[in-house]
Amino acid sequence: MTDRRVVVLVVPATGSWAPPGRDAEAWRLALAEDTYEVLAALDRVDVAVAVVGADESALESVSALTWPGTPVYAVDAARPVLDAVELAGPAAAVVAVSYDVPDLPGLLIGKLFRSLSTADIAVTPSEDGTLAAIGIRLPTADWVSTAAPTFDTPLTELEAVKPRRHAVGIGPGWHRLRSSADIARLDPGLEGWDATRSLLRHA
Repeated sequence: MTDRRVVVLVVPATGSWAPPGRDAEAWRLALAEDTYEVLAALDRVDVAVAVVGADESALESVSALTWPGTPVYAVDAARPVLDAVELAGPAAAVVAVSYDVPDLPGLLIGKLFRSLSTADIAVTPSEDGTLAAIGIRLPTADWVSTAAPTFDTPLTELEAVKPRRHAVGIGPGWHRLRSSADIARLDPGLEGWDATRSLLRHA
């Protein structure tokens, strides 16, 4: 048995969008860098980075954003969250976090780990109906493996297949940056998200 806890940043291999006037690849890396910095500042957790469907070049571009010693590995695009969890190594629980939450309060990750003391899976819902973070207690419950949740899995789907009342823990919601309209959710008065802020300011 181990009481090790791991948080894994999950990053796409390429940028899929950017605000007007910004490069999609630079935007992807800025979001990933800021979200990684949030996770790296957490106490009593190990941090890793999973890159979805990545080749060596994509792995290197993301590795350049991390502190020395941070594991960076590729995961299957068909099951990115489960792969990220399984490849994180022996642990009591793993929380996978989407790359597009650069202003995520670290406290929300702590709430997921606490939920996993009793729940099989714990999630941070996003305001757009997706999931910003997914925590899984290990060993992974059979029903969670079958559901194979991703960040695009609606919470209602997990609720529909959970085998018992408290199998799914639900933390406070947050927002993901998935379109230009989401930029308005960033609070300029809050510290952090420096790479994202810089890219928006100097485009």
